[in-house]
Amino acid sequence: MSLSTVIQAPRGRQMSCKGWHQEAALRMIHNNLDPEVAEKPEELIVYGGRGKAARDWPSFYAIVRSLQSLENDETLLVQSGRPVGIFRTHPESPRVLIANSNLVGHWSNFDEFTRLEKLGLTMYGQMTAGSWIYIGSQGIVQGTYETFASLARKHIDGSLAGRIVVSGGMGGMGGAQPLAATMNGACFLGVDVDAQRIQRRLETGYCDRMTRDLDEALRMLGEAQANKTALSVGLVGNCADVIPELARRDFVPDVLTDQTSAHDPLNGYVPNGMTLDEARALRTRDPLEYLARATSAMGVHVEAMLALQRKGAVTFDYGNNIRTQAKKAGVANAFDIPGFVPEYIRPLFCEGRGPFRWVALSGDPEDI
Repeated sequence: MSLSTVIQAPRGRQMSCKGWHQEAALRMIHNNLDPEVAEKPEELIVYGGRGKAARDWPSFYAIVRSLQSLENDETLLVQSGRPVGIFRTHPESPRVLIANSNLVGHWSNFDEFTRLEKLGLTMYGQMTAGSWIYIGSQGIVQGTYETFASLARKHIDGSLAGRIVVSGGMGGMGGAQPLAATMNGACFLGVDVDAQRIQRRLETGYCDRMTRDLDEALRMLGEAQANKTALSVGLVGNCADVIPELARRDFVPDVLTDQTSAHDPLNGYVPNGMTLDEARALRTRDPLEYLARATSAMGVHVEAMLALQRKGAVTFDYGNNIRTQAKKAGVANAFDIPGFVPEYIRPLFCEGRGPFRWVALSGDPEDI
């Protein structure tokens, strides 16, 4: 993945203002790691399992020092979270260029990446953590809203009012799902094994209610559906348990997807059949066993999604690589589940609209 960060002044400000460039760049990296934004700021993890803003703390401080002394005609080059050079460019050039998580094709696989990461030679930057432009769940609310709205136009009657939407993952970008769903009028069930993630969504107003009981969750959704009221419910549970249980009960949602961090099976996905603390202990004690159990759980998870798809649920992959992981687990038809970009986002791009985000580096609300 290659990312480029271009730092420019808001309209009406001088591009040659060295102090502004320094302030803007520093604000980007610090805001990315603010405790109200980042999932594990003490570990430099912003979101998505292990998506980091910098490779390690020495690299973070080196980046900050570099930004503080950067001239108007210089560009800082950052390679996977570590500053590697400052080059004389020109005032109209990007102040920072960033490339994250790049591996030569033959060695571009999870095992090799993990080996290099442990050696401190690379990091996983996600899409917006390593480029310092992640702004919390608010940054993806529009994209998730547009995805759900596009789905409603394509498959339903143009609205999700009175419809049940089920998904997994309430951390990071997944935390935007409950609000985006209710903005579309839906009754939303979000499943996450980490209660703190759901609690955070309650505190920020992104989710309405929280429960640890599936029956209670379905009752609340049923009442909201009957009253034609939009409602979001966060259920503490493991998707590899909950989604199969919905299939066994023949509870078929109108829409089904997933935003667990399945792309990172070691740090982002919790195997079923164990508590969160047990999973954390196994991850440290025996990473290979953890990976095997997580991959197996993803297979169970996707099998249940496919079962609900066959029963009528509009089911799609939300870009977290869970179909590939399930195929590794032996689910041969995992890709019967379509991806969200070709299904819902690409048509929006063809119209010149879609999930974009804007970052105001100045800190001035008038610039938003």
